[in-house]
Amino acid sequence: MAPTPGGALRSILCRHLLFSLLVLCFFCDACKKVVLKVPSHLQADTLVGRVNLEECLKSADLIHSSDPDFRILEDGSVYTTKNIGLSSEKRTFDILLSDSQKQEQKKIEIALLAPEKKIPMKRHAKDRALKRTKRRWAPIPCSIMENSLGPFPQQIQQIQSDSAQNYTIYYSISGPGVDKEPFNLFYIDRDTGDIFCTRAVDRETYDSFQITGYATTPDGYSTDLPLPLLIKVEDDNDNAPCFEEMITFNVIENCRVGTSVGRVVATDKDEPDTLHTRLKYTILKQIPESPKHFAIHPDTGVITTILSPDREACPTYTLHVEARDMAGQSFGLSSTTVLTIDIRDENDNAPSFQKTSYVTEVEENRINVEILRMEIEDKDLPNTPHTRAKYIILKGNENGQFQITTDPNTNAGILCVVKPLDYEAARQVILQVGVVNEAEFSKGTNSRGITTCTTSVIVNVKDSDEGPECQPPVTVIASEDGIAAGKEIRGYTARDPETLSSQGLRYQKLKDEDNWFQIDERTGNLVTTKVLDRESAFVKNDQYNITVLAIDNVGRSCTGTLVVRLEDKNDNPPIIQKEVTICRHGDEGGTIEAVDHDGPANGPPFQFMLDNQSSKLWTIQKKSDTSVTIHPKEGLQSNYYSVPIKVQDRHGVGQVSHLLVRLCDCTLPSDCKMIPGNPRDILPSNIQLGKWAILAMVLGSALLLCVLFTCFCVTTKKTVQKCFPEDIAQQNLIVSNTEAPGEEVTEASIRLPTQTTNICEPIICTGTLGGQGTKTGGQQSFEMVKGYTLESTKSGGHQTLESCKGSGQGLVDTGRYAYTDWHSFTQPRLGEKVYHCGQDEEHKYSKDYVLSYNYEGKGSLAGSVGCCSDRQDEEGLEFLDHLEPKFRTLAKTCMKK
Repeated sequence: MAPTPGGALRSILCRHLLFSLLVLCFFCDACKKVVLKVPSHLQADTLVGRVNLEECLKSADLIHSSDPDFRILEDGSVYTTKNIGLSSEKRTFDILLSDSQKQEQKKIEIALLAPEKKIPMKRHAKDRALKRTKRRWAPIPCSIMENSLGPFPQQIQQIQSDSAQNYTIYYSISGPGVDKEPFNLFYIDRDTGDIFCTRAVDRETYDSFQITGYATTPDGYSTDLPLPLLIKVEDDNDNAPCFEEMITFNVIENCRVGTSVGRVVATDKDEPDTLHTRLKYTILKQIPESPKHFAIHPDTGVITTILSPDREACPTYTLHVEARDMAGQSFGLSSTTVLTIDIRDENDNAPSFQKTSYVTEVEENRINVEILRMEIEDKDLPNTPHTRAKYIILKGNENGQFQITTDPNTNAGILCVVKPLDYEAARQVILQVGVVNEAEFSKGTNSRGITTCTTSVIVNVKDSDEGPECQPPVTVIASEDGIAAGKEIRGYTARDPETLSSQGLRYQKLKDEDNWFQIDERTGNLVTTKVLDRESAFVKNDQYNITVLAIDNVGRSCTGTLVVRLEDKNDNPPIIQKEVTICRHGDEGGTIEAVDHDGPANGPPFQFMLDNQSSKLWTIQKKSDTSVTIHPKEGLQSNYYSVPIKVQDRHGVGQVSHLLVRLCDCTLPSDCKMIPGNPRDILPSNIQLGKWAILAMVLGSALLLCVLFTCFCVTTKKTVQKCFPEDIAQQNLIVSNTEAPGEEVTEASIRLPTQTTNICEPIICTGTLGGQGTKTGGQQSFEMVKGYTLESTKSGGHQTLESCKGSGQGLVDTGRYAYTDWHSFTQPRLGEKVYHCGQDEEHKYSKDYVLSYNYEGKGSLAGSVGCCSDRQDEEGLEFLDHLEPKFRTLAKTCMKK
């Protein structure tokens, strides 16, 4: 198939080689069998052929393949779904078409033939003989003109197949512009292969069309592979250049010639790299027109300066710029834009005063008062650092009496007096004032050389009667450290500016923090009231300040400060901290810091020393000029130690201080659990006792023992006098074994002994067991058994010694005995009872001789009357104060006796 001459004369024919296609298509009549010749091996998603579905059922809305190895698209294209290998036999399947609205269904039978199998082909009647010719089926590029005026349809190309020499061939095309957007732009004559264009095309919308041509026989054979054909749209210069929106540039004034201002860019939609898009830029107009400051590059559109602009002359320029295609030729299309160029300000104009000189006046001694305002002019941009003024007093203000500031609203200079002026010293002051801008002055092309404008200000000082002057405001005097109270030193002196003397002035002390001085009202001299101590907390940097008030006769005053500088005296030895903690398991030891309140000249380096005894237990190592490290020697136990350490300053002045060392069994000092400073744990690191101290300790101990022994003897001799008749058996002790109530006892019915000689028995009750008594000097001493009842029998009778207080039963029922009998009777038995009391509880003797009182609940209100109770009192007689009424009567009778 080859192109033939004809169609539009403007079509340009060129030849290309086509890629071989894998599928041949053959179209048959509608709903008839279609035979497709395909290779023996087909890959997945391979185009097998295309079937005209509309000829069979135009309104089909459902397309389905009976063979799952093939899928059918809406345009009738047949694709494989997997790799397929075909044998020599024919393979068939059906394409099922359905119209759901009309309830109509049709099918097309598809037959696939492998190339190896020879299938007889039906030839046209005109083909008499079979001739072998060279096949030609190649792509022929062609083009159409954009915006063509026709006439339409317009022939643009023709395709032909060499198979047409032997067979009847039908031609068809598909692709964009045919059966895809834009639809129906191209069509082909089925018999001749002529391709026609039906309407004009816009290149900016579609610049080319890639379509595919097909050649088939009437019975469905595809004689050639599909032919790809490229149709290119030739550009027409139908688009003018287009600028962006409003453009604004800026450039600083006084810039160099050739400075780039900015670049304008225009775009053209026509075909790139052609004359249709080759643009040229020109400046049509500048406002203001004269002088010309800017130029534009014709190809790039870059705007540059050809003359330095001046913002003060014109702050803004407007340019009209044109862009034209066709390389700027007159027949090219063009468009224009308007851009603005703002001129940025720079500080190229110095400020200037409105007057060359100013005159003002002020009274002396007035301060913080405004005396003058000065206005300036500046051509630069207002309210910017280029115009904001900075005023400077160049001359005449050596004493700092004036100050000039800028008013932020008016930019004027405000001249003020900040220190008092003295009429007697100067009646007129001439100032030279200059002004500059906040921004640095520019050195541009148009800048002038003078950057500072100056003016003169004459200030006339008016005289006034003024008070005393304290000049200088601070006076420094030197004094030795340690001056005693009552010493006089030079004080502060003020003066009267009118008389230039201090006569008639009175002085008062305003501030004296520690009240060290008294001030002489007439002379201002100071008298010390305390010893001057440089180490006082009120002394700062060796200086002590006193504020003095000087008053004249009218009451006007001034204040001055007197600084007493104290010269350091080496009157303070170095001191150390009170205690330190050392861990036995650590290597750091304890740090001893020393402090000297004297000045550096009388301070460190310090010297630390241990005496001979302490050096046997401790070692010290220098750490710095003011500190050392102390370490214990081997064998020292954990405890508190008092270590005497002597510390001296650089001049040898020092003292011995006792450092409490806490030697702890720890690793870190913070882990030590010993209570700091516990006096019971403190052990001196050395013991030095003289012979007299040892003798005093021995004598003191002996004297203390003597005093204690004397007190013990005196205490043991104290007794309670108990009265017993010589014959103790005269029915004073009666036997009573009855538990019936007794007779009422009154004082009248009690018969007391009538003997004139009585034996007073001192009785002592103790908590030990004993039954032995002695008789000395007519007195009997009994040591009774506490808490027990002693029992004995004589002549068949039952005797009980219930208590040592005089109440009990007699030795016999009715007989009388003398004291000797009582003694002889009780002596052996009490000893025997005491012996058995010491035996183990398993011995049965205690049942017969010793009866222990058992607890029987709460006692009676009367309490116990036995002397061997649990009372621990010295006399054991307090129970008499709590007797029952009957016994109380007996006690009163004894007391009267």
